[in-house]
Amino acid sequence: MAPIAKESRKASGVYGVKTIAVESKRLGGTCVNLRPKKVTFNAAAIAEAIHDSKAYGFSVETTAPFDWSYFKNKRDAYIKRLNGIYERNLSNDKVEYIHGRASLTGKNEAEITLDDGTKQTIKAKKILLAVGGHPTIPKGIEGAEHGLNSDGFFDIEKQPKKVALVGAGYIAVEFAGMFNALGTETHLFIRHDKFLRSFDPMIQEAITNEYERLGVKLHKNSPSFSSKIEKNEKTGKLTLHYGDGSGTLEDVDELIWAIGRSPEVEGLGLEKAGVKQNERGQIIADEYQNTNVESIFSLGDVVGKVELTPVAIAAGRKLADRLFEVGSIGLTEPEAIERYGKENIKTYNTSFTAMYYSMMEPEDKGPTKYKLVVKGPEEKVVGLHIFGIG
Repeated sequence: MAPIAKESRKASGVYGVKTIAVESKRLGGTCVNLRPKKVTFNAAAIAEAIHDSKAYGFSVETTAPFDWSYFKNKRDAYIKRLNGIYERNLSNDKVEYIHGRASLTGKNEAEITLDDGTKQTIKAKKILLAVGGHPTIPKGIEGAEHGLNSDGFFDIEKQPKKVALVGAGYIAVEFAGMFNALGTETHLFIRHDKFLRSFDPMIQEAITNEYERLGVKLHKNSPSFSSKIEKNEKTGKLTLHYGDGSGTLEDVDELIWAIGRSPEVEGLGLEKAGVKQNERGQIIADEYQNTNVESIFSLGDVVGKVELTPVAIAAGRKLADRLFEVGSIGLTEPEAIERYGKENIKTYNTSFTAMYYSMMEPEDKGPTKYKLVVKGPEEKVVGLHIFGIG
């Protein structure tokens, strides 16, 4: 159950409405249970600081060895504590919590399969569907099952010496940055020549160049592993055949698919309740979270594109406090041109080296870039995009 669902149910409990929350996984949804990503970022940021510290007079020669197992155990314990806090908060808010899998059997009824396999039926005047989504694994690629989905990143017990990631969105990019900072040989496969394609071109180019400078091995214009993925059963290592079959990457410890997420609707019983979905399988809901069924509401990652896109863009562009500082608000330059016309759009660009890098050698310095997108003779600001430290 995601935080947005938790807040809805919490409010219902506060208003005196009898409320039942059903969750088949861990409380907190993607936000809380993927908080390990933020914790892992902290570890990677410390590794980067150690790397940079020599320029400031510290006698620190190396970040190795990084104790991955110790770190993972502490990180897992932290998330377990958060799950417990969520459960206690539900109890404090007079919300009944059931751990199981719910499936609609009508517009005011659902059947819950409990952990022990028994079933119970609940009736409700109002039903909220906030089931989120799950990472997508590609189809039609021989051996694709040997890779992990993006959630599986947090189950890796031992630090891989060599990792391959597939995807060009912010999840793949963040994972690649963290692996690289912690000392893993990192390969990132992207469909085009740049990643983060929903961002402004300045951000795309700057981060792509910075990743290459820092040693991330980018495999550009790789739409898929068109041949196959082989696993050595003795060593557990993978061999990836990609591109047109001529490209090969051997001795890969972990392959991670980060190519998007699909709505968590399988077995939800939407057809029994008459709830409509779009062509991607997402539940269709309006700006007030109403579905086409009067008693059923939906929000979060499971809803259709009208609701999902603003949230996804906001989450995707808010890469502040990541390995490579990015801030983005408003329209990208291409979006502004499409909306207002090229003749009405002007951009202001600047690039400089932040004071943080003043003590470092030229090859260790990264750029800071600003881009302002304005429209019309009054030059109203419609977009701001920032990359880098300072």
